[in-house]
Amino acid sequence: MKLAIISDIHGNLPALQAVLRDIRGVDEILCAGDLVGYNPYPSEVIEIIRSNEIPCIMGNHDEAVVTGDTSWFNPIAAYAISWTRRILRGDELRFLSELPFSVKRDWISVFHGSPRSNKEYVYEWSFLEEIVKEVKERVIVLGHTHMPFIRKLDSKIVANAGSVGQPRDGDPRACYLIISEESIEMRRVKYNIEEVYERIIEVGLPEFLAERLLRGV
Repeated sequence: MKLAIISDIHGNLPALQAVLRDIRGVDEILCAGDLVGYNPYPSEVIEIIRSNEIPCIMGNHDEAVVTGDTSWFNPIAAYAISWTRRILRGDELRFLSELPFSVKRDWISVFHGSPRSNKEYVYEWSFLEEIVKEVKERVIVLGHTHMPFIRKLDSKIVANAGSVGQPRDGDPRACYLIISEESIEMRRVKYNIEEVYERIIEVGLPEFLAERLLRGV
């Protein structure tokens, strides 16, 4: 089985569309969460995920949009959460509220933050040995940090799928993973950042969110 793992779309429709056009020859697409937040197309992103029946887990931004709790977000992220809550329909909010906290297949587990919490940040230099001990599947894929990596630990692999909609590793291109039992590949895809930039400004989201897309940070 070959899988595509996408994560942290954050309401970035052009980036998601570019990634889906790039994905070829996979048996299934899985999403590691955060469909919404930061960017100006949350409804459109949810519609694509729903219509394509892409299994998705609940990211911390998805959860915050459902609950309204932005107590641990910085002011810019909290503003984007509040903006998103205002424009989503009831059925879209229900869809987010029903997302699970993990997706598993025979040999792979996908989480947003970590197996313990969708709010926990796990980086390449973090406590990966602890993560490996907590999960029986051979491949563990995370999201949340927007910082992609692939690490082999003994017989297991821990990877971060990076971010489709707001990369933070200095490369503004959308990022996702192609994974099989034999291999794992990180892919980068160009998309129309300027379109998203202009829409962010047009709808009144903070300009900082537009600027960071250009820098990939």
